Amino acid sequence: MIGPPKGTVRDWLDARAEGLESDRVAFQFFDDPVPALTWCELRQRARDTALELTASGVGKGRSIAIMMPNGSAGVISVFAALYGGFRATVLNLAAGDDALTYALDHSEAKVALVGAAQAEQFNRCSAGIQIPSFESGSQSDALHDVVADDDALLMYTSGTTGRPKGVVHSHASLLAGGWTTTVAHQLSDQDVGLCVLPICHINGLCVTVMGGLISGGTIAMAPKFSSTQFWAQMSSSHATWFSVVPTIISHLLHADATPDATTSKRVRFGRSASSALSPDVHEAFEAKFGIRLIETMGLTETAAQILSNPLPPGVQKIGSPGIAYGNEICILSAELIPMAPMQQGEIAVRGPNVMREYLKNAEATRGTFTSDGWLRTGDLGHMDDDGYVFVTGRLKELIIKGGENIAPREIDDALYSHEDVIEAAAFGRPCKIYGEKIEAAVVLRKGSALTEIDLIGLCKSRLGTFKSPDVVHFLDALPKGPSGKIQRKNVAIETL
Repeated sequence: MIGPPKGTVRDWLDARAEGLESDRVAFQFFDDPVPALTWCELRQRARDTALELTASGVGKGRSIAIMMPNGSAGVISVFAALYGGFRATVLNLAAGDDALTYALDHSEAKVALVGAAQAEQFNRCSAGIQIPSFESGSQSDALHDVVADDDALLMYTSGTTGRPKGVVHSHASLLAGGWTTTVAHQLSDQDVGLCVLPICHINGLCVTVMGGLISGGTIAMAPKFSSTQFWAQMSSSHATWFSVVPTIISHLLHADATPDATTSKRVRFGRSASSALSPDVHEAFEAKFGIRLIETMGLTETAAQILSNPLPPGVQKIGSPGIAYGNEICILSAELIPMAPMQQGEIAVRGPNVMREYLKNAEATRGTFTSDGWLRTGDLGHMDDDGYVFVTGRLKELIIKGGENIAPREIDDALYSHEDVIEAAAFGRPCKIYGEKIEAAVVLRKGSALTEIDLIGLCKSRLGTFKSPDVVHFLDALPKGPSGKIQRKNVAIETL
């Protein structure tokens, strides 16, 4: 495929269900009443549900709230909403009642598809939203017409500060999200991807689910990540690739389970996204498991991937999420002007996978796009002469100590350099003398004898005293979002 995919999700699912791969397994599941779905079966189940939703009176482009865990029912629900011409509003199952109540109200959903385990929370958070009964004979005779520019997905950001924003994607940008993954990783219909990230997060939904639709390959979907089951699932599903986040990589590195020799040989690559991957963790993982890791970068606003390191024989640069695939990347100055290589600024993206808008938030939408169409990511970094981007941190997370900007990632990487550190996050704390002081929180492997003095000394040896934390907190786990990404602001709150 030379350019971005054309058409709608309905078009692509029809093509898979009616093509040579109609009887090929599209999704396989672990511990699920439905062990697998072929493309033909998935299309039939999605179409039936879409017809029932249409018969219930849901108008074209209206939000269908989806509160489903990873599994066959969740996959069918997402495809049903997309197939029917509705706006699939996939809600974060890990969100608290306040965030869910807000999202359900803000999305203006009148109908919801809800898992049994999520019913109690849904009932607490919803008002006037119906769960359809789908009684026999309630199907409509026809579906809404759908075109590429129609709304397809509404997904809310994690909202660590203020209200979450509702990111709206069209069918075109949603499909482009699966396409950028397919192109960067050279996915084919022979590939099997293991999905352990929740499909209520853009990584799980676009990288794996949409990536599978575009490539025609199979997705093996686990209910959730398990460090003890991961390699067994890779083996039993005959997976050739996986997509995870840095915290999962770190937990796998410190777990006892390892892949068998057949699995290690079969797996083409593992994919890391959602936050920066420590070079020390990256190298330790590859050394221990003999599996290549590909660092990438993506956003909810871009249907996931915007950057990726190339596969061999392309050059991989550890410490960088890579180069652009299927979109354009630039570094913006404070005046929002693209800059030359090796200059520090804000990373921006432009391309077919970029969102349409923030729902009912014109001001935030205007503030996110520049006048010439670049979407501002809020991430700081630079691009080298080869087009590889190096991320130094988030604009909103910079620690300003004594007037100097310090990226928390520098401290994170220093802490991760010790093999006993499983999770780490540095953050700023108000200080009367310097404006902000540096603190950090870590999770250590069981039985570790590391002390606060040890870790502060490690940071001083790598970063110098000024950039080293004054305090290191020890926690059993760091707060995370739905994908497993550490939420730095919540770490600061939890350590008060």
